[in-house]
Amino acid sequence: RVALAVALVAPPLRQPPTPSDAPTPPAAATKAGRALIGPVLYTVDATSPDTWRYFSFRVGAVIETAGPRDWDLAFRRYQVLANGGPEFQGGGGILDLGRIAFKEVRVVPETGYQVNEGGQDPRNLAIADWYPYGFFSHVLRPKPHVWAVRAADGRYAKIEIISYYCLGAQPGCLTFRYVFQGDGSTVVGRKSAAG
Repeated sequence: RVALAVALVAPPLRQPPTPSDAPTPPAAATKAGRALIGPVLYTVDATSPDTWRYFSFRVGAVIETAGPRDWDLAFRRYQVLANGGPEFQGGGGILDLGRIAFKEVRVVPETGYQVNEGGQDPRNLAIADWYPYGFFSHVLRPKPHVWAVRAADGRYAKIEIISYYCLGAQPGCLTFRYVFQGDGSTVVGRKSAAG
């Protein structure tokens, strides 16, 4: 009976391979202009539990000294915010498009975006549960969802969260894929050659 109990418990205790990434190095700020940018893979160093890291689609990078309307997404450990809501200066929001392939999302909605809630510890309910937590592995794994993002200036993007771990399996390096539409339209993908 002991052998059977060990056999039943042992498989979940094995540590599954955890994707990990190094933070994207700082780059010179480049304006997106009116172009369709992406897909781009970007890793934010959000390892500090006390510091928000601010990302701008317009610049395509984390902004170290971001003004109140300069950023679109903020990251702190596993938390993700948009620049929108009662205590934020931007007009941003997030919409969960559900379980869908990233490349299949060619157009995002114009409405339905959720802004952040809360004061001292804000949350964006559209993306707050982007992961399931493994109670045996203690690993966060991204859901295979795509999220539409309305940027602080009203332009649109789509994102997919790829992983949450830095090299060495340290938590807090949130890697995401994105496409940003600089022309203000809701088109975030190109038609395939077949259709």
